[in-house]
Amino acid sequence: MSAQSRQMLGSLLAAVVIVAIVIAVVTAKFGPTSAAEREAAEERSEQRLEEAEERREAAEERREER
Repeated sequence: MSAQSRQMLGSLLAAVVIVAIVIAVVTAKFGPTSAAEREAAEERSEQRLEEAEERREAAEERREER
């Protein structure tokens, strides 16, 4: 194996290692489904707000009926 071939192989190996590290860091930081998880959390929050509003309206209607 020539010196140039070894250098090329070493460079390719280093590039693969760098890509693997970047993927691991990004996945650890943001998570594989972070967008979906955020959307789901937002939907749950909106649902709780809607339910609270419905309870307030129902309580107000009960007070008005009395």
